[in-house]
Amino acid sequence: MADLSIRFYSDVLKRDVSFLMQIPNDIRRDFPRNDLKRDDKPMKTLFLLHGYSGAAFNWVPGNLAEQYNFAVVIPTGENSFWIDGPATGRQFATFLGVELLEYVRKTFNLAMSADDTYIMGFSMGGFGALHTGFAYPEKFGKVIALSSALIHNEVAKMKEGEGNPVANYDYYRMCFGDPAKLKESDNNPEYLMKKQVAAGKKLPDIWMACGTEDFLLERNREFHKFLEDEGVKHVYQEGPGIHDMNFWQEWAGKFIPEAFKD
Repeated sequence: MADLSIRFYSDVLKRDVSFLMQIPNDIRRDFPRNDLKRDDKPMKTLFLLHGYSGAAFNWVPGNLAEQYNFAVVIPTGENSFWIDGPATGRQFATFLGVELLEYVRKTFNLAMSADDTYIMGFSMGGFGALHTGFAYPEKFGKVIALSSALIHNEVAKMKEGEGNPVANYDYYRMCFGDPAKLKESDNNPEYLMKKQVAAGKKLPDIWMACGTEDFLLERNREFHKFLEDEGVKHVYQEGPGIHDMNFWQEWAGKFIPEAFKD
């Protein structure tokens, strides 16, 4: 597995940024393995999104990237919810879905089509994976969202001076824009999804999971019901677990083989 750390200037974010990559292009010839499911197919790419207060690090379990022949692109999204905030240098959705993707295509000749480009995240990154898949359905073919922080409806009801145990009103306004306008904003994944469907766009395949002891369980159930009510095909599963890496590793290990089996 080749490990890379890359720094470049982001015109979108107005500063130098760094991201990590892992590319499984160095399989040992002197150590035969019977678990590789490559079949001489072109390498696919998985964009991997961290959660709130996190940073870029690899958490794909085991040797799945080698086994299923996909590169991993691991950006740092700060505490952005991976969406376009109103302030200059806060356009993280555009950075992820346009600038970073184009950089990876130009530099590594990877992620050249939606069929070869997937996105996965946990918590804030799960929200980001769903939002990015809806914002750029022509670029991302599959989405895996784990314990997603689907708090957009809560944020939309916030008034100045309010907040929740994670952050205050000013933070959410910085990320999402004016909460009073969030219901009909592209930063609302429900509104965005409906808009793309109305425009005739084909949505990515979706896998979602949340732990039965997770504090975000009801938010994920609500979004699952929303997708069901809108007739959007998706996989939604629950299992024992809290909001932690043990759950995310377990379900990444379940969903990745399903997503990459084609």
